[in-house]
Amino acid sequence: MATYREAKCRLCRREGGKLFLKGDKCYSGKCPFEKRPLAPGAHGAARKKVSEYGQQLREKQKVKRIYGVQEGQFRSYYEQADRMKGITGENMLSLLERRLDNVIFRMGIGASRAQSRQLVSHGHFLVNGKKVNVPSYIVKVGDIITVKENKTSNKYFEEIKSMKAANMPKWVEFDPAKLEGKILSLPARDDIDSQIAEHMIVELYSK
Repeated sequence: MATYREAKCRLCRREGGKLFLKGDKCYSGKCPFEKRPLAPGAHGAARKKVSEYGQQLREKQKVKRIYGVQEGQFRSYYEQADRMKGITGENMLSLLERRLDNVIFRMGIGASRAQSRQLVSHGHFLVNGKKVNVPSYIVKVGDIITVKENKTSNKYFEEIKSMKAANMPKWVEFDPAKLEGKILSLPARDDIDSQIAEHMIVELYSK
């Protein structure tokens, strides 16, 4: 799978808003987007009027970058969501939210989705007692997520144990002292705080 290796803050500038790809840095005064909220490149300040198709494309690119997925995988989420009951756009966002790397981020274990993805890939977690090292693994209601016992003494997780429970969406819970979390319900649209116009992505793929 292709990996973006350039400065992540350029992606925020490209999409014209914060994507929160760098963890705590995005909330501080050191965030490059705060200093230069223009599109990258020599002509970034001269934003041209964007067509309807262009707006839909930019919205798709923004969501792909927020969750760190590539085109083929992103389209498969749309197709799966389209087969599900309910509103396609909301179904798609629910699937993205239920990715294991995103869940680790939502629980406050990882400072960013990229860091959470790395933690999952390195095999630090169990889901219902079984090792899962696939970031795109889709969790279900009732799933129990724990840190592997032989990883709990790792310095990183020792620091997690002493932290206060993070402000997280109501569909997940996490006990830092036990390094254990649980999926309480499916994420609803109101639980997703990102400014996403998912209907535009659905319109793009429906053409």
